[in-house]
Amino acid sequence: MAQHKIARTLLISVVLFGCGHLNTHNIQKSSNAIPHLIRAGNTHQLIVENAPYLMLAGELGNSTFTSEEAMLPVWPQLKAMNVNTLLAPVFWELIEPTENNFDFSLLDQQIQLARQNNIKLVLLWFGSWKNSMSSHAPAWVKQNTERFPRAVDKSGKRHELLSPFYPNNLQADLNAFTALVKHIKAFDQKEQTVIMLQVENETGMLPNVRDYSAAANALFERPVPRALHTYLLDNNESLVPELQKMVSHGGPIPTIDKVTSWEEMFGRGIETEELFMAWYYARFSNALIEAGKNIYPLPMFVNAALNRDGALPGEGYPSAGPLPHLMDIWKAGAPAVDFFSPDIYFPNFKHWADLYTRNNNPLFIPEHRFDNTVAAKAAYTIGHYQGLGFSPFSIETGSETNSESLGEMYKLLEQLSPLILTHQGLGKIEGVLLDKETPSTKFILGDYEFTVKHSHTLGWEANSKNDIWEPAGAVIIQTSADEFYIAGTGIVATFKNVKNPQLEVGILKTEEGRFNTGEWQIIRHLNGDQTHQGRHLRIFLENYAIQRLELYNY
Repeated sequence: MAQHKIARTLLISVVLFGCGHLNTHNIQKSSNAIPHLIRAGNTHQLIVENAPYLMLAGELGNSTFTSEEAMLPVWPQLKAMNVNTLLAPVFWELIEPTENNFDFSLLDQQIQLARQNNIKLVLLWFGSWKNSMSSHAPAWVKQNTERFPRAVDKSGKRHELLSPFYPNNLQADLNAFTALVKHIKAFDQKEQTVIMLQVENETGMLPNVRDYSAAANALFERPVPRALHTYLLDNNESLVPELQKMVSHGGPIPTIDKVTSWEEMFGRGIETEELFMAWYYARFSNALIEAGKNIYPLPMFVNAALNRDGALPGEGYPSAGPLPHLMDIWKAGAPAVDFFSPDIYFPNFKHWADLYTRNNNPLFIPEHRFDNTVAAKAAYTIGHYQGLGFSPFSIETGSETNSESLGEMYKLLEQLSPLILTHQGLGKIEGVLLDKETPSTKFILGDYEFTVKHSHTLGWEANSKNDIWEPAGAVIIQTSADEFYIAGTGIVATFKNVKNPQLEVGILKTEEGRFNTGEWQIIRHLNGDQTHQGRHLRIFLENYAIQRLELYNY
């Protein structure tokens, strides 16, 4: 037993402090028996029960999943919104109320209810950190600050955050997380209700840029870890530009044989301190994920609370999380992470989605403010970014209007899922997100250039005179040279032939319909007033529809 403890401590020291490399070759590879990610053309797909799967998801408010009673009214709500995947937290304090004594009864109960409602689960591990703080650690951890040290500021004041620099903290989290993964495998591998895990939640440092504990300060004075130095050399051409500017001040990276401090490599200042902190958060997270995947290799990801423009790390946002400017630090320190995800509560959705799709990172939105934009953004995420899925936060407490809108969009996307998943990664899918500030967009599918505008640009709808327009969103799928399916709300589309510009493009046929068990059923043949006498395809705002379009040239 003593030898086992020593070996375990050595393993943690290697993972945490970057003193060597773990051999990851013996980590069990994902197979068709459990959910896993694959590369599909120019995108990624989640495979569940041996078939591609699209997450039409919602995340619960933090405390709803903690009792069967609280969840009873939620299951019908989810069905009414056509949600197929629920993101739900697992609290460390609830599964390990006393050390090494685990209680999974509540989790088992909720998994069984999810099965009964035909809803898949993405479990969120609220372990050492939830929204930066260690609020969900059990009492036996919180009350023993000598054994489980806290992060401290420059004055030596302790904060409500477990420090990532101490082996005991990692060991305790690791024990709990691996117990959770073992239990999920034993309880759920056959049914596959649990399809993915988020490890920690919005990891980051507050209210300082980094931890100034004795262990942290000692490591900051040591050279940049060899694994990070090697990554920077190997990936110099593809580093995100924010980091590229910092590494050796944009100049040549020192060779691996040169001992280089953090400040020599990146410069002096809070930016470098944030990089330092990000490395050790990443190493901590990677230790959990590697251990979890050794047991049951479900896809595992991490999420970030985003940084505001001009805000300082540790003050205006949680420092050192898996943020866009730190993505390479996290990729180097946590290679076991399957992807990085943004929690979006800011209005500039495209800006953040663009940043989180750099360097082939799959896009999944695990949290978005549940507002009147989510229906359109769900379509845009799945169409334009070919994302794995979309999830508003606090799905059970949204307004009736927003819930209905999301449900209508999810209903369309659910019907289109087979077409979407068949054509992903092939350059045959696009999505649009439009409002008054961005009233139109253009893109090419096959031989055709689409011009898609917000339906308010016609001036025919009563709200088109308003100062603010409700967002419009749609998915467009090309299924043959001249055939397209368009689904969404609030759009007007016109077409040009880019291969033969001398030809005019006409609408040969437009049908409104639905997919029923994969078969297209026509509801209405559209022409005349419904297509402005053949001038455009149109779906007015607040209508949610699928239309099949055939084009011809003359």
